[in-house]
Amino acid sequence: MSKYTNEQKEKALELYASGVSVASVVKECKIPRSTVYGWISAENLNGNDELAFTPKNFRMLKTKADKLEQIVAVLKSSDCTLNAPLHEKLKVIKKLYGQYSVHILCEAFSVSRGTFYNYLLRNKNENTTYAKRREVFSKLVKDVHDEFNQILGAKKITAVLNELGHRTTEKYVRSIMQDMGLASIRQGAKAFYHKEQSKAKNHLNQNFKVDTPNEVWVSDVSFFHLHKHTYYICVIIDLFARKVVSHKVSHKNSTQLTKSTFKQAYLTRKPKDGLIFHTDQGSNYRSFTFMSYLKELGVTQSFSRAHIPYDNSVAEAFFSSLKQEDLYRHKFKTEKDFRKAVDEYIVFYNTKRPHTYNKNKTPVKVEDEFYSNNEKNSQ
Repeated sequence: MSKYTNEQKEKALELYASGVSVASVVKECKIPRSTVYGWISAENLNGNDELAFTPKNFRMLKTKADKLEQIVAVLKSSDCTLNAPLHEKLKVIKKLYGQYSVHILCEAFSVSRGTFYNYLLRNKNENTTYAKRREVFSKLVKDVHDEFNQILGAKKITAVLNELGHRTTEKYVRSIMQDMGLASIRQGAKAFYHKEQSKAKNHLNQNFKVDTPNEVWVSDVSFFHLHKHTYYICVIIDLFARKVVSHKVSHKNSTQLTKSTFKQAYLTRKPKDGLIFHTDQGSNYRSFTFMSYLKELGVTQSFSRAHIPYDNSVAEAFFSSLKQEDLYRHKFKTEKDFRKAVDEYIVFYNTKRPHTYNKNKTPVKVEDEFYSNNEKNSQ
């Protein structure tokens, strides 16, 4: 009995029938060359006899025809010829990258995929076309994901974007969703509901008064547009004195952003056991990676109710102050200027700006007084 399934065999034969070389089939399917050749011989795929008309052979031929149609479409969309210099062909492939699969593009111009990927990586820092396109599509994917109430997966989001005239592929959309921590809520929704209900508790219930530092932290992510770019700002605030204990700015609203911001605060503040971390129910805070990380640290997560911004009003109020008192009042020439302004405002907010909650004392002063009084009482 063969150790390979019919699905594995059929996939290998379909790839070969569509024009993929045996070497590529072996590499992609991870099946020995001798086994692949045996299947090919048994199916008469390398002979002169015509294929028998079977559903399987029909699918193979259809796959090959679809592939040839895509190659023709690629060649028609460019003035570049097969005899053009390699660097010209690579530029054309890069321009079409995302509209067609890399396999189709490279085969159309007789360029190896390895050569193209090396070219792409070499030029990433020199040419921002790739980064700009990914930034545009990241926003488009997020907008569609939100518009359809987070129910669409990569395949359907791709269909919606193509319908709107934004040519892309499912693979490209899926990579963006993974980067941003987005996923369809349909995936295991029922199991997730029963498993996560106990974790999605609101431990604060809008009670934002605490007695000691590092007892409760709140966090949120907001965005700011600058020169057709979107920047995401993540902050973590200690509720005791309303002090911003960590912040980061990123081009992506991802799990990586929230995790790195929390890690920075955790390493700096070194909170004791029992810390509560309160946020909204954004996917970057509820991702498996982030929740597992907090669980390992013994941190209890608390979540606002859906569509109730008052449940996280401290973080919301901070962003309102940041934008109204600083960001909206300046015209930033560069990203560096913008990042510097965020850094400087947070220093100002913590050390100089009077805070109503603190009876017009700064967050730093309130914390200093707390630790000073504790030292006196312990003597």
